[in-house]
Amino acid sequence: MSKNEIVRCGWCGTDELYQSYHDNEWGKPVTDDNILFEFLILESAQAGLSWITILRKREGYRKAFSDFNYKKIAKYTDQDIERLLEEPGIIRNKLKITSTINNAQKFMEIQKEFGSFYNYLYSFLPQQKPIINTVPALDAVPATTELSDRISKDLKKRGIKFFGSTTCYAYMQAVGMVNDHLINCSFR
Repeated sequence: MSKNEIVRCGWCGTDELYQSYHDNEWGKPVTDDNILFEFLILESAQAGLSWITILRKREGYRKAFSDFNYKKIAKYTDQDIERLLEEPGIIRNKLKITSTINNAQKFMEIQKEFGSFYNYLYSFLPQQKPIINTVPALDAVPATTELSDRISKDLKKRGIKFFGSTTCYAYMQAVGMVNDHLINCSFR
């Protein structure tokens, strides 16, 4: 390997969209509640699908769901649900669509209680700081952890839907609560 060679975590392969996501977003701490909500919606939509499928539909989600404006989404009506069921740019699953509306409402309740969704999430982390793991290989990355179990259980208790422990851990990785870039990754 040359000094200037870029090494990435193997899961992003050679797809340019996947590589850009890996290089510029994945594992980088997010403090902005708007972006935290965006990833909450995208990770929930991903349940049962591949992440690249959702990345390819991200702009469709942005357009269909009011630029991820949770205050607007929380007020969506049955008419909006019908509109979204016809929207080709998103996953047209009625349960996932209605859960997005529900999750926007619950997101704001959590914000009200904790001051921000960020404050809520980071209340679970040791010293309220991201966890930096030393991962030697892809097969060493867990699908869930005790922490993702606790957070997803608490979110479920608060009414958040489509957010089990596996989805929660993927979310934690996406928004940089956990950094699971491999130890040889150039973007660690």
